[in-house]
Amino acid sequence: MTVPRIGVTPGDPGGVGPEIVVKTLARASALPPAAYVLFADPRIVDAEEKRLGIRLGARAWRPEIPSEAGVFLASVPGPAGSPAPGRVSAENGESSFLAFEAAVTEARGGRLEAVAAAPISKAAWALAGHPFRGHTDYLARFYPGAIMTFWSERLKVALLSHHRPLREAVEAVRKDPLLAFFRSLHKALDKVPGGPFRLLAAGLNPHAGEEGGLGREEEEEIRPAVDAAAAEGIPVSGPFPPDTVFLKAMGKKDAIVVALYHDQGLIAFKLEAFATGVNATLGLPFARTSPDHGTAFDIAGKGVADARSMEEAIRLAAVFSATGS
Repeated sequence: MTVPRIGVTPGDPGGVGPEIVVKTLARASALPPAAYVLFADPRIVDAEEKRLGIRLGARAWRPEIPSEAGVFLASVPGPAGSPAPGRVSAENGESSFLAFEAAVTEARGGRLEAVAAAPISKAAWALAGHPFRGHTDYLARFYPGAIMTFWSERLKVALLSHHRPLREAVEAVRKDPLLAFFRSLHKALDKVPGGPFRLLAAGLNPHAGEEGGLGREEEEEIRPAVDAAAAEGIPVSGPFPPDTVFLKAMGKKDAIVVALYHDQGLIAFKLEAFATGVNATLGLPFARTSPDHGTAFDIAGKGVADARSMEEAIRLAAVFSATGS
């Protein structure tokens, strides 16, 4: 039986990425049937297996062979020597970048249906000379319409802007970019299982501006964009007060909150689903997911990291790839 091919990257070698990836792939039989291809330095995988007392039994992967269920290894250069846990370094940044770049290259070439990536350090990427603000920012160089979304059992969020200073993010709340975002998100969601979805637009100001009394962005930018999108048949409503819009979406399978900037969406999302939430990039010809947490340098190398978010990221990648998302 042909199964989806899902690239998995271990993230920053100094963080918890290698640990949560090895823990998750050790339970591959409990995941949806797929060829799980780990793009990593074999030395890093071997060291993590020994630390955890786990053997993946990964087989060498060649993209030309027919896909079959199991765990495979695609060798990628790693840092010189053993990476020190809990430390930001250019060497670790280069290692995590090369692994992600290799997996994305295979996905862009049609040899993978999805990529599930463990957390990277943006500071380490910068030290290594890769000034991208994360996985989605890197993907946007190839796919300018890439959209950052977050998924959990009870809450789903899409971000108008993500890794930008707050001042820049607020200045970007304008009718035309927001209308374009509604269009792109609606189109991308057509390929996602579980739809159709409806969009709930958050306001920017307290109480969604109180009809202009607490800020004009809702009346001059957000509402006109919502109305124009709705007139095109896009199921979007709002703007809703940002302190209650998440309650409207909570537990609703078809509802996705459109948050206007990073922390507006992620404070609520991580309070609800920090241990199990998934970051998914939409607007690509392949699925791309990652855990919703970071490198957790403070517990790296201790064997105590919770792998549930990584497991859910890989599971969602498998589900999305089966539907061509």
